[in-house]
Order: sequence, then structure tokens, then C-alpha cells
Amino acid sequence: MNTSLAVLSRRLSASNVLLRQIPRQSWTRIAPPIGARGFSLATRARFQYSPHRLQKPSPNRDPNSESSNKEFKKDSEKNEENSNGKQEKEEDPETKRQKQEERRFREELRQKQESAKKNGRDASLFSKEGLTVLLICIGVTIPLTFWTTLSLFPDKEELSFQTFKTRYLEKGLVTRLNVINRFAVEAELVPGAFSDETSLGADGNPIVVFTIGSVEVFEEEMNAVQDRLGIPIEQRLPISYIERGSWLNMIMPVLPTILLIGGLWYISVRRAPQGGAGGAGGIFKIGKSKAKLFNQETEVKIKFKDVAGCEESKEEIMEFVKFLQDPIKYEKLGAKIPRGAILSGPPGTGKTLLAKATAGEAGVPFLSVSGSEFVEMFVGVGASRVRDLFKTAREMAPSIIFVDEIDAIGRERGNGRVAGNDERENTLNQLLVEMDGFEASDHVVVLAGTNRVDILDKALLRPGRFDRHVTIDTPDIEGRKAIFKVHLNKLTLKCVEDIRASQSDVDFSKYQQLIDEATDNLAGRLAALTPGFAGADIANCCNEGALIAAREDDTAVDVHHFEQAIERVIAGLEKKSRVLTPEEKKTVAYHEAGHAICGWFLEYADPLVKVSIIPRGQGALGYAQYLPKDQYLVSEEQFKHRMIMALGGRVSEELHFESVTSGASDDFKKITQMAQSMVLQLGMSEKIGSIYFDTGNDQGGFKVHNNYSEKTAKLIDEEVKRFIDEAYDACKKLLTEKIDLVDKVAEEVYKKEVLTREDMIRLVGPRPFPERNDAFDKYIKGNDVYKGKPKSENDNTGYEDSEAGNEATA
Repeated sequence: MNTSLAVLSRRLSASNVLLRQIPRQSWTRIAPPIGARGFSLATRARFQYSPHRLQKPSPNRDPNSESSNKEFKKDSEKNEENSNGKQEKEEDPETKRQKQEERRFREELRQKQESAKKNGRDASLFSKEGLTVLLICIGVTIPLTFWTTLSLFPDKEELSFQTFKTRYLEKGLVTRLNVINRFAVEAELVPGAFSDETSLGADGNPIVVFTIGSVEVFEEEMNAVQDRLGIPIEQRLPISYIERGSWLNMIMPVLPTILLIGGLWYISVRRAPQGGAGGAGGIFKIGKSKAKLFNQETEVKIKFKDVAGCEESKEEIMEFVKFLQDPIKYEKLGAKIPRGAILSGPPGTGKTLLAKATAGEAGVPFLSVSGSEFVEMFVGVGASRVRDLFKTAREMAPSIIFVDEIDAIGRERGNGRVAGNDERENTLNQLLVEMDGFEASDHVVVLAGTNRVDILDKALLRPGRFDRHVTIDTPDIEGRKAIFKVHLNKLTLKCVEDIRASQSDVDFSKYQQLIDEATDNLAGRLAALTPGFAGADIANCCNEGALIAAREDDTAVDVHHFEQAIERVIAGLEKKSRVLTPEEKKTVAYHEAGHAICGWFLEYADPLVKVSIIPRGQGALGYAQYLPKDQYLVSEEQFKHRMIMALGGRVSEELHFESVTSGASDDFKKITQMAQSMVLQLGMSEKIGSIYFDTGNDQGGFKVHNNYSEKTAKLIDEEVKRFIDEAYDACKKLLTEKIDLVDKVAEEVYKKEVLTREDMIRLVGPRPFPERNDAFDKYIKGNDVYKGKPKSENDNTGYEDSEAGNEATA
């Protein structure tokens, strides 16, 4: 007995040590006797039979000797007396230490258990565990369905009712009929009536099986056959109705649903954290925010130095970053950082790029989310994701939230145009509450980007939510030049390679200066050729230029590669495979020559760069490229000269051909829009006066009725037609005077298909007016800048020396 107690004590002590080493996740997989009862038994034995409380045996003493057992028995009895309370003595330090160790051990178990519940493994439907459960459900359902269907009958051959009637029923071989589950019949035959169609029944007699459509039809057929055979009613075949496998028939229709629901319950309840379907810990975590987190550990390659062309906007955003990085500097002065800023502007101007640069240099957590990610098919998901997003941002404060395309959820409420917007409005309301619920100490800044700031809700734009409105417009020529320089530095340029090849013996400082000058001049020329381009258009042009150079197997990108890329962006891809007939080609040549001559001899027309009759991808059979300058005010004379230049193609066709073509449809559209703007919005009509009439374009094209009377509408039509007629008369007069030059230009462009500005100067002489585009004078006129030869300060702004300058470039 004593020997058994000693062995038990040693085993329990060892098991107690092992229990400490088992992780918490393994406890849930151990059987209940070990997890519950075994644990209590181990802890009880630990304190009743702990080796620390027994006398330590001598190394030379046999633990199984009789004296050792007697000593162990005495100590055990003494411990039992102490545990029963018969002797009340003060606990020794060893006992206190053991109790403290027991409490610490229990506290560790409790903490591990809570941590396991809180950090439950992901058990979404598409996780490894979720797919395993679904595959098990499918694997069990399909074999069970086949087994249930096949187990209803023995393995016998089925035949039709007509065959059964002629081979067995009419010959008197049937003794009994069993209707099984109201869709099949098992006929018992007389002993010895075996055939290939029969099988062995339960009583050893042969049986045959056939299916029936309905019980009523089967009974009528049986009565008719037995009536025809003259069988009395009392001697007719007995028919039994049997429900075979009824419990399977009841459960099989709902078994797949039961398995699917059970699998989903296992995934969501057993493993997922607690929470409802709409909460952040729901069955699919559908209410959790999908924002992407960028921090110091996340590599974002875009920095503020990569953003150009919008310096004022960049400074506004950089101020937010500086405040979050060093808030004490501003708080000492009593300043409060604006709670939010909305970035607005045309597409491609760099709103999202500026946000990416903020993520790359903020030094604080940056949460990026799209406005459409708040929209789901389930009610309440959008508001839940907004709450979760701001909760995460507050936990990581100081932090920045960026909502791209916020107009997806921030549209004005109650406009009555679209029904069923309750869910979107609930999401917007939650966003308004979260933004206005900030405290200054939260240090959470919200940035948003949109190109439709006019449709946003006014409550979203008020101070306290989005305090600052940062507008990012299309860049001017200096902004485009800076953007080009950013993208050109990533390319292998021909002008830079030429400097490296010819200036290898020059010191590094001068060598780098020459490269910077060449890159700066190239960027300036490309910026002058791309008025109205946004940052995304410029990036596309640079990439297209590199692709064209690679297509031509060049080792570096040259100027003409970029010019081809710009033409492709403006007018589309060249369609050299679209062959025009000689008559069509001649018509297009005279059409474009009319545009070119009008633009050449009109003072307020834009400088001409190129004339082409090569078909383009956007449906144009030819085009004339001009170079408008960046201007913010347009005079009445400029509008009129642009209308005259647009009508030059149609008037040229009228003067040189018997009939006109449809090639001027786009020109008519442009001059009509210009004339309507002059009359309706710009106050350039004396009869209409200084009145602004809404055309509906500012509200997204919606216009139910005109906001003027029929009389005024008639007057407006007369004034629009007057402006167009005056432009037509002036154009016809000009082209009639210059008809010889039109013929000369048309014949030349018919032969060469492309005419440059140098060809125009050679054919019709220099333009009689000085250009009003400074960028043209600086970068396009002489082209000497590409040779590293800057223009002299005394250079004339006229074009008497333009031909020489271009010859030097060639």
C-alpha cells in the first residue's frame, strides 16, 4: 500500500509538470476526465503529496524499503490531520509559497483562456477551416443521397408494367403485390418462377420490381386486368402498402440545409469572436472596415518630392502632417489643427497621388479607404464600417484617414432624384456623427478626395468636419514643366545620352549642369505642347513616348517620340490602314488647308504647329494642331476669330467643290456652343444684355424647362444665328482673298500628308502678327534650346527668323 502511494505521488507530480507545459489551445482538445477531473486530482495531490512537504530521501536510501514506507505513511497521516483541521497551526513559509504558486498558476490559465477567446482564429467561409467544413458537408451529403435511393429496394432488375402484365400477371405467376412508398411495386411470384428479371425476396421466393406513376392509376389497371381475366373479387391479388426507409425520406430533403447551417454555425460561433452579424465580429466580419493601413513598417515609395504641379495644395497637406508629427509646436501657440480637408479638382490632377505621398511621409498610421467600400447589399453594413474605421483610427492616434471618391456616400440627402437611398444616407449620417464627435486631443485628421464637390452634402462641407477645401486644378505651363521633369528623370533621354557621350572629359559639376539644362529645356517644350493636360495625361505621354521608342528599337527616347505620344493622346492613334480614295483625300486636304489659312491670318488665333490628313482613331480624317496659351480671360474678338477658324474647313469645301461633305459636323458643334455661351452666359449680345441663363450643364445635364420666355428664346436664337453668320461671312471673305494660298497648302499636304510650321512659313510666308503665347516664343519658335543654345535677350518676337532657327534644328 505504501509503495503504491509513493509511486502515485511521483506520477502525479510529473503529470502536474506536464499539465503546465500544455498550451491553452490543447486543453480544449483533451478529453473531459483529463481537462477537468484530472486537473483537480493533480492539484489536490500536488498539495497533499507534494515532495516539497515530504522528507527528502537520502541518496543511499532505497525508496521502496520498509523504513521509507513507514516514514512516508507517518508524513501522510500528519498531512491528513492538518488538512482536516484537527491541528490548527500557523502555515509555514513553504506552504504560503506553494499557495501563491497555485494562485499564479490559476491566473495564468485564466488569462490564456481569455486571450484565446479574444484572439480567436479566423474562421471565415473562405478560410482553410471553413473550406474543410464545407467539403465535409458536401462529401457526406452526396454519398448519403445515393445510398438512400439505392437502399430502398434490393438489387433486382426493373421492368415496365406492360411487361409485368403479359409475362407474370396474366399467366397467374403473381401471389402478392407490395406498393412501396407509393411509387414502386414489388410483386411476389410463385416458387420456382425464376428468370433473368427476378431476384430473391426475403422469404426465398422470386420477386420483380417496377415503378408506377400513381397509386390510383395502378389500382384501376389492376382491376381492369383482373376483370378481363374473370377473377372474382374475393380471389383477387392482395395489395399491401409499405413505407420503406421512411425516416430517411423525411430527413434527406433537409439534410443538406442542416449540414450547411451546422457548418456555418461551427465556423462563426466556435471560432469567431463574439458579435452579431452586423457587428465587426459577425459571421463574415462584414461590418469590419476594409481600410488599408500604411505606417512606418509599410513601404510606400511615393513621397512629396514625386508630387509636382500643385505646390500650394501640397503645402496645405504637408501642414497636416507636420502637426501630427510635432503637435506641441502648434499647441504652444494655441492653434488647433483643422479636423479635415477635402481635395477636389478635375480627374487626373493628383488628388489620390497627394494622399499616397502623405501616407509615404506622414510617419503616423495612415488609413486609406474608398467611398464605395462602405456600400454593401446588407442593411447597416456601411454605418458599421464607418464606426469601425474611426474606432481603429482613434486607437492608433495620431493618425490620418483618407476617403477616396467620397461622393459615393457623401451625396446631398433628400434631393428626390433617386429612391431607395436610406442605406447610403445612414452611412453618411454615421460619418457626420463620427467626424463631429472628435475632440482635439484625438489627433485624427480626415482627408477626402472627389471631383464632384458640387454634389456633396452641405453638412459634410461645413467647418468642424472638412474645415479646408483644397482645390487642385489642371497645372499651368510651369506646373506641367515640373511634372514632366519628375517623369523624365525616370527615362533614358537622347539629349542626356548625347551629353554623356560628348562631354566625358568635363568635370562633374559642369557635366551635371548640362544634363539639368537639357532636361529642363525638353520639359519646357513638352509643357508648351500640352496645354490643358492634367498630371495623369502627362504621365501617360511620357510612358507612351518610351513605348514608341522601344517599338522603333531606339536606345533612348527622343523629342519626336514624345511628340508622337502627345498627338496620340490628343487626336488618337494613327490609322494608316484606313485608306482614303483620291477624292476623299483631296477633300480632306482642302478642308484642313482652309483651317490652316484662317488661323494663319487671324490675329487672335492660336499658333499653328502641324497640319495632317492622316486618319486618326477618334473618327477624324485629318486635324490641325494649334498651341493655345494658358489664359483665364477670353475677349469677344478671340471668340469670333476662333469661330471663323472653325468654319474655314466648310467654306474651303464650298469654294473648291460642287458639293460639301459631312466632315464639318464637329466644327459646327463647337461654333454653336461658343455662340450660345456668348449670348446666354457671357453677356456679349447687345439685344440680350447682361443676363445669365442657366443651360443645365452645371447640374449634371438635368434641365426640365427653360428659365426664359418664348419671346426671349426666339431672340436668343436670332442672336446665336447672327454671331455664326457674321463668322461665316468673314471666313468666306478671307478665304476668297487667299484662295491661291489655300490651293498651295492643300496640294502640299495632299502630297506629304503632314505639314509642319516650317512648311507653312515656306509656302505662305511668316505670320503677319506677333504670337501672343510666351511659351511658344520660348520653346517652339526657334528650337535652339535643344542644342544648348539659349536665345539672346534681343531676340525678336516676330517670325522673320523662325525659318532659320528651324533649319538650324534640322
